[in-house]
Amino acid sequence: MFDPAQTVLITGIAGNLGARLLPQLPDWQIVGLDLKPPDVALPLRFEPLDLGEEASCWRLVELLRETQAETVVHLAFVIDPVRTGVFDLDRMWRINVAGTARVAEAIALVNRTGGNVKKFVFLSSVSAYGSDLPRAVTEDFPLGGHTLPYAVHKRESDNVVRARAGSLGDCSTYILRPHIFAGASMQNYLIAILRNTPYGEGRLGRWLRRRGIRLPALLPFGRKYLETRFQFVHVDDVARLIAFILRRRETKPEVVVLNVAGSGEPLSFRRCAQIGGTKVLRLPGHIGCRYALRLVWNLGISCVPPEAEPYFTGSYCMDTSRLREFLGNDYENVIRYTIEAALADSFTVTAQAGAPVAQTVAAGQ
Repeated sequence: MFDPAQTVLITGIAGNLGARLLPQLPDWQIVGLDLKPPDVALPLRFEPLDLGEEASCWRLVELLRETQAETVVHLAFVIDPVRTGVFDLDRMWRINVAGTARVAEAIALVNRTGGNVKKFVFLSSVSAYGSDLPRAVTEDFPLGGHTLPYAVHKRESDNVVRARAGSLGDCSTYILRPHIFAGASMQNYLIAILRNTPYGEGRLGRWLRRRGIRLPALLPFGRKYLETRFQFVHVDDVARLIAFILRRRETKPEVVVLNVAGSGEPLSFRRCAQIGGTKVLRLPGHIGCRYALRLVWNLGISCVPPEAEPYFTGSYCMDTSRLREFLGNDYENVIRYTIEAALADSFTVTAQAGAPVAQTVAAGQ
């Protein structure tokens, strides 16, 4: 028998963040949803579900009614087409944006018909803001994610959740906008670039990996690109933040939007490359970089699509004052890594050896 107050339904449970979140919730009953079960030896109830399908909304309603879960954490998202195998943009949109709308609609329907979902946690992203911001932006800054489908879909999904928050009944909505995930278990576009590893799944990419051949990071000529600043957040800190929210006592329904990054100052690309021992190849302008990225993408060498180029040549930093205020005295217990320490952990022996990365339609940033 599930205790509704200690039951959480988590979409994208098989992703990297899902795997890091589970150990943070030893006293909770977990209902995990994904295309395949997570590779973890922890107790949970797993249900296969494809949020790209219209029928998934009704299945979510059934599960929420059956388990009486009072909390929903939505992590499911197609981030990397290479790792997930979802290359069709229409299907990606149906999973990412329409799938998010289905989760919100299921909560609204359940709460309108006698249910009691009290918390909805949605994982947005810094990329929803865009790739070249004028300053360290607060949560009220307009969203302008562009070019990269992941960024566009995060912007649209963030808008969907905020638009529907008022229709969820007595349910608080938490929208988290984390910066680039880091840590030994992480694999994403910028971490892949800094590791110089050919993560492409083409025959040439696999051949290069077997021989330990590293690819240089591609960067336009010009000093400003070496001084472009980045923030990072350790995936375990994000897991701790979600666990903190789940245990937080609610006094009234509210909408909470939080920028999330590690503590400390942003890092220049130059410093990031020093930490990672990254080889850098300078090319003539954005056009040269995009051409080179297109070439290695088409050859199956790299997992970084050319549309991602603005997100590692532009500067997009966030103001995280609201996060610090939200956590109060618990800040240092939740956000344990500085920005620099989080990035450094991505280059440990485990990370360099190629820590296993979940191949799933789930959030991993």
